[in-house]
Amino acid sequence: MTLRVRRAAAAAATVLLSATAAAAGCTAPRPPSAPAPPPHASAGGAGPDARPFTLAATGDVLPHDSVIRQANADAGGEGYDFRPMLAGVAPVISRADLAICHMETVYGEDGGPFAGYPTFTSPPQIATALRATGYDSCSTASNHTLDDGTDGIRRTLDHLDRAGVRHAGSARTAEEADTPTLLKAGGADVAHLAYTYGTNGIPVPADRPWSVNLIDESRVLSDARAAREAGAEIVVVSLHWGSEWQTAPDRRQLELGRALTAATTDGRPDVDLILGTHAHVPQAYEKVNGTWIVYGMGDQIAGPMVDHSGAHDPRGNEGTIARFTFAPPTAPGRRWEVTRAEYLPQWYDTGANRVVDLTAAIAAGNTGLAPLRDRISAVVLSRGAAADGLVRGEE
Repeated sequence: MTLRVRRAAAAAATVLLSATAAAAGCTAPRPPSAPAPPPHASAGGAGPDARPFTLAATGDVLPHDSVIRQANADAGGEGYDFRPMLAGVAPVISRADLAICHMETVYGEDGGPFAGYPTFTSPPQIATALRATGYDSCSTASNHTLDDGTDGIRRTLDHLDRAGVRHAGSARTAEEADTPTLLKAGGADVAHLAYTYGTNGIPVPADRPWSVNLIDESRVLSDARAAREAGAEIVVVSLHWGSEWQTAPDRRQLELGRALTAATTDGRPDVDLILGTHAHVPQAYEKVNGTWIVYGMGDQIAGPMVDHSGAHDPRGNEGTIARFTFAPPTAPGRRWEVTRAEYLPQWYDTGANRVVDLTAAIAAGNTGLAPLRDRISAVVLSRGAAADGLVRGEE
């Protein structure tokens, strides 16, 4: 059952709502004598505190065994500290008004045991490091979401909650699954929704079908519309999709991206931004039907990666930071517009086990990294995004 269906059912069951209000999709009871609330900004307006804001997003956090060992070493052999790994991108992430990560794996019990590929259970201290770096929310729907069953989901979301990081894509209860993740930035309510193509053949529990969100076009759009009804003025959708090790978006990505960006309600797009993960390599950015799609941001944290042939592929440690500036609607009924679109190439140095902001590193004199930066840029721009205004950002 989708967010919209559940909310409509709840509204219909609320006796304090008049039949007219229920048909209009109201989601909260209000005494008949109370004054009518002002039109919500989700109808296309903007509140008095509305201002431009930046949203930054990054790719897969995928702690292999080597990454876990390094976190233990960075903690002095007592526990795990992932903050040093992420310190290189903290200036960019922390300066964003809203920052979104992709937490691909689930967390193990406090104290372990922990494991990398192929069935991941990661140290929960990652959550603290993500918050310290500046992340506000993480997508948690991936092909590894069920690696440790629903206990893994519970532990992961519990630790993200304790760290102060919001999350979307998996859930501990049906109620949680039914509640859109709403974030605040620039005076706007931003909904974060997340979905995965599958769970590596592990079946979603029949008694907990809401545990992880699977990609389905109609469901994504229904959830996006329900998020609008819940007050969202901007809807950001994280999709764990695509073909691993393929820099070009595959047919499914192209088709689904076109469909999601073409959908409108009352003349207004249902989805405002799509953020892709999973392919392990950077993929293109593209503006489709007036909406930006990042087909794949690559890996942010991962050990030395091997492709399907078993060969080491350094592209598995390359990625981008996507950064978009949103501006308030210019008139009633209009959307929040992306007025600046940027990408910042990044790289996970598996020798040092550190995330590197390539722009900052090259500016600091490490010019040997320029070919790596340029290779990532070529992929990002391969579908003509420069013509639509995408630029390589500065730190």
